[in-house]
Amino acid sequence: MIFNVQNGCSSEYAAVVQTYQQSIYRYCLRLLGNRQDAEDAAQDIFIKAFESIGQYQHTASFSSWLFKIAYRHCLNLLRKRKYQLRLLHRLFKPEVVVESPEQAMDKRLFSPQLATALTLLSPEDRSLLILYIFEERTYSELSEIMGCKPEALKKRLSRMKGKLRRILQDSVFVKIVVAI
Repeated sequence: MIFNVQNGCSSEYAAVVQTYQQSIYRYCLRLLGNRQDAEDAAQDIFIKAFESIGQYQHTASFSSWLFKIAYRHCLNLLRKRKYQLRLLHRLFKPEVVVESPEQAMDKRLFSPQLATALTLLSPEDRSLLILYIFEERTYSELSEIMGCKPEALKKRLSRMKGKLRRILQDSVFVKIVVAI
């Protein structure tokens, strides 16, 4: 299927999108924390992947290649968001924001303890944890996505477990982290 898309059969790309759309969306939602941003990001990621499909080499799995694009795209969005928030805080006094129905639903879908713990991690660590736990990526896939050695990822995950143990008191989540 990917080979056909690379050879000009762009109509088969719809099947690629359909295959990976949910997992890319879930990844973006967990990393960005907002449904609309996640939908927009997923769409942008599939457009970027289509535009650069000629660069994909079959030495790595397609899903790892696609998640690498997602990883970089979401980190850029988070960096942009952080810069924009700092600028807004300088220009205006923060206003009280009313939660939308979609945001309320997202809060119900994800535990407050998990959401809090994830926001306290750096975007890179948060992404690593989401890919490892929720997307069930292997160390070799994570290595391809994040551009570092599997041994370094294991050490990073170990440090994150310790950090999360200190952050969380919720025994259910601690059990998940310990199982990593």
